[in-house]
Amino acid sequence: MSEWTEVSIRVNAADVEKAGDIATMVVPYGIYIEDYRDLEQQAWEIAHIDLIDEALLQKDRSKAVVHVYISPEESPLEAVAFLRERLTAEHIPHEIDLSACRREEWENNWKQYFHTMEIGDRLVIKPKWEALDDPKGRAVLSIEPGLAFGSGTHETTRLCLETLEQYITPETTVLDVGCGSGILSVAALLLGAKSATGVDIDALAVKTAIENGEENGFAAPRYTVLQGNLTDKVSGQFDVVVANIVADVIVMFCKQVGAFMKPGGVFITSGIIDTREQDVLSAFRENGFSVKARHEDKGWVCFECTREDV
Repeated sequence: MSEWTEVSIRVNAADVEKAGDIATMVVPYGIYIEDYRDLEQQAWEIAHIDLIDEALLQKDRSKAVVHVYISPEESPLEAVAFLRERLTAEHIPHEIDLSACRREEWENNWKQYFHTMEIGDRLVIKPKWEALDDPKGRAVLSIEPGLAFGSGTHETTRLCLETLEQYITPETTVLDVGCGSGILSVAALLLGAKSATGVDIDALAVKTAIENGEENGFAAPRYTVLQGNLTDKVSGQFDVVVANIVADVIVMFCKQVGAFMKPGGVFITSGIIDTREQDVLSAFRENGFSVKARHEDKGWVCFECTREDV
């Protein structure tokens, strides 16, 4: 079995939440966070024990480590370069180390923290390995997270899902740009959309999105997943275009997205750290978009946009 690369990002504990958010947004293979500030409380809440290994008690609680895992098919140096750029832009002091590991060594680290969760008013997301006896009338999205972007736990994904829910009717067509695991496009279909198209530049993301579609009963032609850079492989127009990607890509994508929106269509976009909000708003204005609504959660921003000429 090929070895994966473990990227360990050491930061001040006070910065770990934002560092973890950045790692989740830019690296598509799940993360694992070491943060021992509330060790005793967490041990009691999770395991109902107050006997803690001495080695854990000796951990430096002023620091935290975000572990990111890169598949053998990907370039760890590219991922590290992007992480350094984003962390530096957010003024987060950091140290990054690389080491080899096998996938089974880390896979269960993040699985233990991902559980069934309700999103918005009509959806519940559950990992494939958990059973759900009573969905309470909600559509159930069964997903294998961690292999590619998007498990539903990140604030930007939740914001997109909650916003997307408002626009889905039996006639809605959806384009999911940078689809990652396919969570947004598959959710749209579960909520009743007529069709959905996902697109991602990453081959593993495309594979995962197709598998997650099949897991939930959707395949071509109702659910199509393409490998491409933004919309270079996409044709047609859609009622809803959703993009949960980073601010720099959104700024660039604003020049293209109008051509793929039906008259009266909506552009839902997130993945935007609040410090980059003005850059994105400028791109909206320059490309004829009006902000219909703004949503924020823990420093991440989601916009609903329309354009008069589409």
